[in-house]
Amino acid sequence: LKSNPSNNEEKEAQTQLTKSDELQRLHSQALSAYQQEDYEAAISLLDEILAVCVWDAELRELRAECYIKEGEPSKAISDLKAAAKLKNDNTEAFYKISRIYYQLGDHELSLSEVRECLKLDQDHKQCFSLYKQVKKLNKQIESAEEFIREGRYEDAISKYDSVMKTEPEVAVYSTRAKERICHCLSKNQQATEAIKLCTEVLQLEPTNVNALKDRAEAYLLEDMYEE
Repeated sequence: LKSNPSNNEEKEAQTQLTKSDELQRLHSQALSAYQQEDYEAAISLLDEILAVCVWDAELRELRAECYIKEGEPSKAISDLKAAAKLKNDNTEAFYKISRIYYQLGDHELSLSEVRECLKLDQDHKQCFSLYKQVKKLNKQIESAEEFIREGRYEDAISKYDSVMKTEPEVAVYSTRAKERICHCLSKNQQATEAIKLCTEVLQLEPTNVNALKDRAEAYLLEDMYEE
């Protein structure tokens, strides 16, 4: 405007300048809220900024961190996926997306995302370490499911035991493995063991339909019709 004054443009420029100052103030407040671990307030402030600065990858990554802390993984994934597109070679975003999927028990999507990270940087230590873990787990689960389809229930049980050893920390995999072992025991006419294990799963997930069905089958084998 200094080089080419114009009344119309000056008004617009002043408006944008005021908005810019306001957004910088909100940004400082958002960072402060994040540092003080007030993630809800940080998200609210970042929402305001991102309504204007739609293409800011770093702000999306910061909001994703807040969502993770607030226990909203699906919203975090949405922001991280946007950040992965907005910033070239964003290995960190792919790594975080893969980790979240892994923690949620979605090993297939986790594997897919960590592969995207390694496409960008095959020497990325965190991604390679996660890739090895997820690939091993994925292979064991696929193999166990193949055994179930073939009616090889003892082999499937053994394979799901291996799944629990491969990932003892993330509870969702142990629960899922126990649910499938219960299914195998029920199919294998091992009713007492099936009832015990299905009950264990149902204490953790009372509305688990598969465990309810498999326990019902096991009760039938034992002539426990009321149950």
